[in-house]
Amino acid sequence: MKVLAAMSGGVDSAVAAARAVDAGHEVVGVHLALSRQRGTLRTGSRGCCTVEDALDARRAANLLGIPFYVWDFSERFAEDVVDDFIAEYQAGRTPNPCMRCNERIKFAAVLEKALALGFDTVVTGHYADIREGVDGHRELHRAATWAKDQSYVLGVLTAEQLAHSWFPLGATPSKDEVRAEAAERGLTVASKPDSHDICFIPDGDTRGWLADKVGAEDGDILDRDGNRLGTHAGAAAFTVGQRKGLNIGYPSPDGRPRFVLEVRPKTNEVVVGPKEALAISELAGAKHTWAGQAPADAESWFDCEVQVRAHGDPVAAEARVEVRGPAEALAEAGHASTTSGGARELVVRVREPLDGVAPGQTAVLYVGTRVLGQCTIDRTVSAVAPTLVDA
Repeated sequence: MKVLAAMSGGVDSAVAAARAVDAGHEVVGVHLALSRQRGTLRTGSRGCCTVEDALDARRAANLLGIPFYVWDFSERFAEDVVDDFIAEYQAGRTPNPCMRCNERIKFAAVLEKALALGFDTVVTGHYADIREGVDGHRELHRAATWAKDQSYVLGVLTAEQLAHSWFPLGATPSKDEVRAEAAERGLTVASKPDSHDICFIPDGDTRGWLADKVGAEDGDILDRDGNRLGTHAGAAAFTVGQRKGLNIGYPSPDGRPRFVLEVRPKTNEVVVGPKEALAISELAGAKHTWAGQAPADAESWFDCEVQVRAHGDPVAAEARVEVRGPAEALAEAGHASTTSGGARELVVRVREPLDGVAPGQTAVLYVGTRVLGQCTIDRTVSAVAPTLVDA
């Protein structure tokens, strides 16, 4: 095959590219320049996509003897990921920029360009597995290494994208084995730290970054009954489930910690309350996709597990696709998946309550190790009250 190896500058993508070369394919390496103002150096394991990362990727490609290019996707990354991140926080939602990057950049823009250039598949260093199901269709599965499994952030991939994707590290027993392999190959990234935090906020100060981008205006912190408990310096800096940084100044009447229950961007208010008030029994999202073939009857309840965080535990659930509300109402909210009777949304009911789930997060459905599909959460239903919390 003619293979495009997406090389981030880290050890995983370098070893994935090396394995593609070993398999006898025609491999070309590419590094994505995603920032318009890239820093010159990393800070330890914080951040990625820097000039240093590009140089590391080039050195790995040179060692493997494959052509190497840098593709500038900074403008599209700014629009589709960074601007989306800001807009979601302004709307009181909790976005996942890694999901948007995988969806709109790495497996949409890059794959589209790769296919146009005549490549057959795109190889990345993600820890996930693609298998052929009994019906002959490709399926996305968890990696062999649970601790490194990245199938959650790949849950946005469609059947067409899976048909042109390859994850050579999916069956590798451990990250230590990948590092050892890199060292044996002479790759200088063998001991390079894994990146973490949001790549475009490498110092980890999300609150400060948002304040600089969207501004911050003092507002009220309320309890569930609407009583004013204190003030904050900008609602966009808060997320549902947050405990630290409330700075109310005095304890709750029962002495228990307070958590953010709701963010109201229109009124610049933050609602707080006890931890048990975070529990939800149902979630739903109109923007949903299937990772491969959809269930045979998606409009009937089917058993599954749902995961709402990249490193969270899956919980037992049931799900189905429903039509909810007038099409116009949800279309105004930016949802295009509509019918003449309303919007089609994926509804998930959990067997046991989930804590701290916020609109904007991604819910990924699993059946065993297989990723079935995903949705961006628009609304949740409380497990302790009949209140519906809409975005």
